[in-house]
Amino acid sequence: MRLIHHLAELRKPLRASVVTIGNFDGVHLAHQKLLRRVVEVARPLGSVATAITFEPHPVKFLAPEHAPKLLTPLRRKARLLEALGIDLLVVLPFTRELAHLSPLEFVRTVLVGPLHAVSVHVGPNFHFGYRQAGDSEVLEELGCQEGFKVEVLPMLEVRGEKVSSTRIRELLAEGRIHTAGQLLGRPFSTYGPIVAGLGVGRKHTVPTLNLAPIAEQVPRIGVYVTRTRLGQAWHDSVTNVGHKPTFGDHRLAVETYLLKFSGQVNEHDMEIEFLYRLRDEIKFQNPAMLKLQIQEDARRALKFFRLLKQFQQRQPRAFPTSSPSSRGD
Repeated sequence: MRLIHHLAELRKPLRASVVTIGNFDGVHLAHQKLLRRVVEVARPLGSVATAITFEPHPVKFLAPEHAPKLLTPLRRKARLLEALGIDLLVVLPFTRELAHLSPLEFVRTVLVGPLHAVSVHVGPNFHFGYRQAGDSEVLEELGCQEGFKVEVLPMLEVRGEKVSSTRIRELLAEGRIHTAGQLLGRPFSTYGPIVAGLGVGRKHTVPTLNLAPIAEQVPRIGVYVTRTRLGQAWHDSVTNVGHKPTFGDHRLAVETYLLKFSGQVNEHDMEIEFLYRLRDEIKFQNPAMLKLQIQEDARRALKFFRLLKQFQQRQPRAFPTSSPSSRGD
């Protein structure tokens, strides 16, 4: 997949492209359906399957105080789009100039001129142009005028939940990671550099790996059954998202305890997949009581993975965020 940050990077206009436009934050099931449709239409036409997104998120530019925390930063988003078969990812800098383009100007300067769009595919809540003056109906009218087709994906629901980035953020804020994972089509994960912690875990409880502070979305404060990726290897783990209240009032941290792990960690980055919420974060009277609780958390996590393995052996294609004993979230 080719990634460009400005349409001027195309030395000459594309011969033809099939395009979708959106923030694609989370690359959830609705995004995946839309992106696969773009690839499906583009291939027999010999066109370039193209996704247009924006950096930063438009809300962060227009109303920073209301900007959502991202589910997937750009590098992760790009990898997910590439895996779905997208040929060209156009990351447009969201500037004042771009924000002030009318719907017609956007269509002509972005879709028609450099990309030669023959087909444009959007979601049901699509808006574009200055002050969001354009919607899917306006896009269809402009498509007739400028010579491209428009297809609008209907709203996707999973078990009564509308699939949207906003809804996934709400579910994560409530700690409902199983349902969030269902809408994503995969377990929610967070990733970044490993940093040194305060040393209290190794000294008083169990050794943990600490994720560098991140600005993206994290689940509700609490303790979770997780998988942690170091390099190419995945490890069963328990992860705490919180402020370490037993040791004072600290900034929000994400720290993971690897189960059945021995040896040294040489990697500089890690990814954490959240599978099941165990409990709220608790302030204990002393570190010894916390250590006992962590041991209990580890015991429950190991049981979770045993049951999950049995469940997957019976249903190998099942989505791996619940076990037979789970009552949901």
